[in-house]
Amino acid sequence: MSNGQPIRRAIAALRAGRPVRIDGERPIGIVAVETATPELLEILDPAGRAQLLISGERAAALSLANLRDAADPAQPVVIERASWLDPETALALADPGRDLDRAPIGPLHPVSTDCAEGAKAALALARLAGLLPALWLVEAADGSASVSAADIARERRAPHVVIVSRAKLPLDGLPDTQIVAFRAAEDGQEHVALLIGAFGGEPPLVRLHSECLTGDVFGSLKCDCGPQLQEALRIIGAAGGGVLLYLRQEGRGIGLANKLRAYALQDRGLDTVEANQRLGFGDDERDYAHAAAMLRTLGIDQVRLLTNNPAKVAGLEEAGVAVVERVAHHMAANPHNADYLATKRRKSGHLA
Repeated sequence: MSNGQPIRRAIAALRAGRPVRIDGERPIGIVAVETATPELLEILDPAGRAQLLISGERAAALSLANLRDAADPAQPVVIERASWLDPETALALADPGRDLDRAPIGPLHPVSTDCAEGAKAALALARLAGLLPALWLVEAADGSASVSAADIARERRAPHVVIVSRAKLPLDGLPDTQIVAFRAAEDGQEHVALLIGAFGGEPPLVRLHSECLTGDVFGSLKCDCGPQLQEALRIIGAAGGGVLLYLRQEGRGIGLANKLRAYALQDRGLDTVEANQRLGFGDDERDYAHAAAMLRTLGIDQVRLLTNNPAKVAGLEEAGVAVVERVAHHMAANPHNADYLATKRRKSGHLA
């Protein structure tokens, strides 16, 4: 099993605007469009031939849907470099916040690629880094951070977590509670579990809650995350005990900065699914392998899951944790999130 160090180094390099090599059958070099400076790109690609790699979802938003693989609409798309495709223009292509404020860019000429495995791994790495899924394909210099496509795929399928600390955490109105901090091997993210009360003898009541800074901390009315969190704690406490996992999956897995980009697109009339797809992401980029790994580390392999999201049930079961019961978790809508909740039911399969 990978110790996660290569992935963590690669994520740090991408965020810092440095090149990364993706090893595999055909190694490729990448730098992030969002963070690479024009000066670095000039050094890495003095001839100006670096191609642009974008996600299939972003290609569709740019009206390149007919050039994607019909059998795999998420297949990455590689765009040929043109003289006018400079770093500023590439960022305008990658950032959908500029789509409605600029003239069409192009013509764009997608080209075939023989490094599909590496391209998928590269975009997965960009998502782990919380960056827009748009990368320059470059010659990776000696000394660049490197990680294998196989390691990225393996860690995403079966991530490894370790407990790094735990302590008592008195919470108002709840039974005795412990907080347990976990660290994920592949990206160093820290997730936590709240162990509330006593739940021995039967599968515990469990809530998977994805981090939401705007809702959980600031009380945003655009979503139902803050009230969901508080109500989940109340329900678990009233049941005598259970587990709440607080997962670092801001914005359904796209990261805080990209979530705020999605908010800006929603202000322009897109719904939550359309905004994520225009950014170049899927409807929901979360997976629940980390949650399953945390539960297994706590000695839990069967749960009663507090959720209205069938994807959470499927995700835990695919990762080897049995969901013996789904417990409904309904929240009242407000005028600011009614459309958001309706979209989750209509497009994302959330249960009413």
